[in-house]
Amino acid sequence: MPPSVKKIESSILSRPIGVFDSGLGGLTVFSEIEKALPGENLIYFGDTARVPYGAKSPKIVERYTMEIVNFLEACGVKMIVIACNTSTAIAYKKVKRHIKIPVIGVIEPACDIASRLSATRRIGVIGTKITVQSGAYPERLKAIDPKIKAFQKDCPLFVPLVEEGMTGGEIVNLVAEKYLGEFDDKGIDTLILGCTHYPLISGVISEVSGPGVTIINSAEQTACAVKDTLEKLGMLNRSKKDGKRRFYLTDASVNFIRIGEKFLRQKMKNIKVVKVWDILLQ
Repeated sequence: MPPSVKKIESSILSRPIGVFDSGLGGLTVFSEIEKALPGENLIYFGDTARVPYGAKSPKIVERYTMEIVNFLEACGVKMIVIACNTSTAIAYKKVKRHIKIPVIGVIEPACDIASRLSATRRIGVIGTKITVQSGAYPERLKAIDPKIKAFQKDCPLFVPLVEEGMTGGEIVNLVAEKYLGEFDDKGIDTLILGCTHYPLISGVISEVSGPGVTIINSAEQTACAVKDTLEKLGMLNRSKKDGKRRFYLTDASVNFIRIGEKFLRQKMKNIKVVKVWDILLQ
């Protein structure tokens, strides 16, 4: 055995997992990974200067995604988790071609669990405009089971509301009633939250949707996919110590920190602002 092979392997195992989103929504995925794999070192990247991605063109979303991927690669991550439905829908395949480390998106895990839970095979999907227009969810659901009928609705106001810390109250309820009312005559029994911001208002969405609709939050399933993939590849960090956490933002966002700390129920330390032009240099 060549010298230092064990050290090299140990070094790979201790490398961080990189998780990114356009803003704070990806913290829902980050939190579930943290619960499932407490010994893993984690990096979270929030593109707070350019949020939201949902109304931007596919070309711009792809560019932003690749810039962040390049940055995370430069940080030495062992896996990248695209905790953004819009980036997953538009750029997942390109990211997979571009890098050699494992890549996990949020669409497949959500569709897999939704297909298992739906009895009527009538599934609703809510997401950003660009995610809905991409057709990524219906395509994946049809690939799993051609009998599934997918109904989509774009909900462009949900992300700005969450980013402003508005996760309940009259305004959020009225917006939810307006959007989700389009499913009233569709007979869905399952609703996929096709944006990682949406779990932060899942209580409102669930209440408006009614007791007959199962709400699918992809964060937990994505965390399971992360764990399963690392396990299969022999890349799990089996340290008994809690992993280190680092946060990168493209803009110093008071809302991100305030809402993030409330959601994660812990102080967010090791936060660094990385300017957009710094990313471009990666």
